[in-house]
Amino acid sequence: MDGEQFRAASRQMTDYIADYLTNIRERRVLPEVEPGYLRPLLPAQAPDTPDEWSDVMADIERVIMPGVTHWHSPHFHAYFAAGNSYPAILADMLSDAIGCIGFTWISSPACTELEVVMLDWLGQLLDLPSQFLAASGGKGGGVIQGTASEATLVAMLSAKIKMLKQVKKDKPYMADNAAAALVGYGSDQAHSSVERAGMMAGVKMRQVASDDNFAMRGPQLREAILKDKALGLIPFFVVGTMGATAACSFDNLREIGEVAQEFGLWCHVDAAYAGSAMVCEEFRYLMDGVELADSFNFNPHKWLLVNFDCSAMWIKDASDVVGAFNVDPLYLKHEQQGQVPDYRHWQIPLSRRFRSLKLWFVMRLYGKHGLQAHIRKQVDLAHQFETRVKKDPRFEIIAPVTLGLVCFRLKKRSNEVNETLLKNLNAGGVIYLVPAKIKDTYFLRFCVCSRLTEPQDVDEAWQEVLKQTDLLLQEI
Repeated sequence: MDGEQFRAASRQMTDYIADYLTNIRERRVLPEVEPGYLRPLLPAQAPDTPDEWSDVMADIERVIMPGVTHWHSPHFHAYFAAGNSYPAILADMLSDAIGCIGFTWISSPACTELEVVMLDWLGQLLDLPSQFLAASGGKGGGVIQGTASEATLVAMLSAKIKMLKQVKKDKPYMADNAAAALVGYGSDQAHSSVERAGMMAGVKMRQVASDDNFAMRGPQLREAILKDKALGLIPFFVVGTMGATAACSFDNLREIGEVAQEFGLWCHVDAAYAGSAMVCEEFRYLMDGVELADSFNFNPHKWLLVNFDCSAMWIKDASDVVGAFNVDPLYLKHEQQGQVPDYRHWQIPLSRRFRSLKLWFVMRLYGKHGLQAHIRKQVDLAHQFETRVKKDPRFEIIAPVTLGLVCFRLKKRSNEVNETLLKNLNAGGVIYLVPAKIKDTYFLRFCVCSRLTEPQDVDEAWQEVLKQTDLLLQEI
């Protein structure tokens, strides 16, 4: 494919993408294929001679679309939102065309420098404490990770190395066994990636019981730390969650941060979903105490109209991360080292894409007010669904509807009945929901995910819930 062929093919693909997103609500949100559906649709081997572009385009609908779960459908209400917008798609096109592997400043100066500035822009939109921003002139700064899971692991490994160095300095007699004694903490509502990070980092992790609002509180964290210290363990790390996956619950960041400072723990805030809402002033009370954290992370690729992958992470003292991951072979050295970040020292992989272009395009083409309007609209849509649930005495709301998630279930019905309701809803193909379970209570999660969702989509979703509920209750 030469340049002129690319022009023609890209126009065709652009039209296809625009048509796909414009008409996406007409597609069944969940595919009806069975595992292994795709292999019989393709030849057994790659072609010996080039196929025609027209054949490739034709096979998108024949091979790919039958097996696609349409995450950007206004009928998709599962998990949390996945970011998508035309400005972000355009930015990814440019990033792919430039094709740099920005592991050092010299490998593509614009890739590094735009990221530094965009993480400051984004941090300012969230009103993050200035210590997290490179523009403050201090030790802090931001970096784009692939996912919130990566950010948690980076923070945990940095905290581990920092604590081991401290133990070696203060208590050299414990140095040989210190790694095995390290223990970290997270709420019983924290994402599974926190537990997984502990496995990868080779440290023990404790789940701290949440309160009646599904929040981790300071007294319970302090109690867990004191118990572990009495056992000779070394507490070193805690994750506070903003917008936990099951019910969008919020840990008490101020209490957690105060306990972390009391015992010398690294405090990381995982705001993967909820962080986007902090562009709106009225939601910032939810991150009260964030100034006590050592690192903060959220996913613009969830709710801020930026395509995957783009997970924003800020660290108060970047030297803690660089010191943990700094390996400096001759072939990666350059004359400007130390003047600007070399982001390979801030992450797990070496290579990295030009992801800050997506932030630049989206923030410029939406502006602060456009991003705020997007968040506020989706929160309002969630409250519209909540109102419908509350008006039907057969249902109950399980957790406060704070942002874009509504957790509900059939009242006074068993977990099995609610599970059947969910299966019937998803089998109907009109909407897609996923469940959660807290303290042995099974419930359904309705999340406003697509930027295309409108009030009529909320109403259609509720009508489908009513339809499937009526059919189910008639059978039992």
